[in-house]
Amino acid sequence: MAVEHIAAPELALWIRHRAPGFGRYLVGITGSPGSGKSTLAAGLVAELGAVVVPMDGFHLANETLDAQGLRSVKGAPETFAATAFVAAMRQLAAADTDVHLPDFDRVADEPRPGRITVRPSDDIVIVEGNYLLLDEAPWSELRDHFDAVAHLRVDPVLRVERLVRRHVRFGKTRDEASAFVRSSDEPNAVRVEAVRGRAHVHVDAN
Repeated sequence: MAVEHIAAPELALWIRHRAPGFGRYLVGITGSPGSGKSTLAAGLVAELGAVVVPMDGFHLANETLDAQGLRSVKGAPETFAATAFVAAMRQLAAADTDVHLPDFDRVADEPRPGRITVRPSDDIVIVEGNYLLLDEAPWSELRDHFDAVAHLRVDPVLRVERLVRRHVRFGKTRDEASAFVRSSDEPNAVRVEAVRGRAHVHVDAN
């Protein structure tokens, strides 16, 4: 089946037309690092009354990353608690109980447990993260838990510049930020883009 293509301002209407109006409709927003997933998700909260769950809340703690020698590639799939994330998405899809979830503090650069509560009455839940469409275990289970997954596309030059500015804002020099983007963010982007064909809809942010 061909993947649909829409512009970013059309996504709320696209979701509204497909959500049943009762029960849970679980939507994933994925895309490469710096593509604007968080910004798009925040807009959907305002338009749809949705609840947003960031995959970044499932980052492993920095202490764990240091112990495993993974801090330099933070953001790669192996730096997340993937099994716990998949289990949480399974709970969200069932929509039969309150689900308490972490968010992510970008200033502290750490996950914060239990900061988000999704209740059974929350009909539209938006989950945003890089690896919702990966086709390797345990990530490959995720797609079956979503009613729809949108892949966000943006000009790669703009995306890289956003990433550099983000890393600078949170403490890196520009040279350090550029080096991290080249060594970590961009290899992750390659993995994300390789599976974009598994999305239900491609969303053009430009």
